[in-house]
Amino acid sequence: MATKNESPWDVHVFVCTNDRGGERKSCADNNSQIVKSKLKEAVNEKGWKEKVRISTSGCMGLCAQGSNVMIYPQKIWFSEVLPNEVDEIISTIEHIMKTDL
Repeated sequence: MATKNESPWDVHVFVCTNDRGGERKSCADNNSQIVKSKLKEAVNEKGWKEKVRISTSGCMGLCAQGSNVMIYPQKIWFSEVLPNEVDEIISTIEHIMKTDL
């Protein structure tokens, strides 16, 4: 039987890394794997590893607007994210971390 638990993360970031192999636009076309790596690196540098989780996501249904990054439970969605734009997401997480204390 499934056990219902509270999330151990204050902020959970999902990065779509779906790759359609060039058949149609997908989040991987905008280097979403690099976006995810940069987010993880920044979270580690800030010392948030125990409170912020960066996870890979499959398709979120908006591939034409990829790369897509979603922050939960705050319901924040970033589209068309490129690797050099990770700072805006980190700033958003930092704001969440300050206001949720």
